[in-house]
Amino acid sequence: MTKKELAERLAIDCGTTRAQSEEIINVVFDEIIKSLVKGEEVAIAGFGKLATAERAAKVGVNPATGAKINIPAKKVTKFKPSKQLKEAIAK
Repeated sequence: MTKKELAERLAIDCGTTRAQSEEIINVVFDEIIKSLVKGEEVAIAGFGKLATAERAAKVGVNPATGAKINIPAKKVTKFKPSKQLKEAIAK
């Protein structure tokens, strides 16, 4: 599902226009991003938790040449699905 498709479904379910639904979705995503940038965890009941974590630097191997390369440390986003989401997917 794309953001456009999500906006269309939200518009139908809530009786809004697609433009209004897209604006709502953009605001929600912007707030989630702002919280993650601050290092805060975002917990959405019935869906899951988003958080940031540090991934350590490591040495990798270029599969084409076999040469060792340094992979720098970086910050990544992690998602932990809720019990309800896991159960819904497993059905």
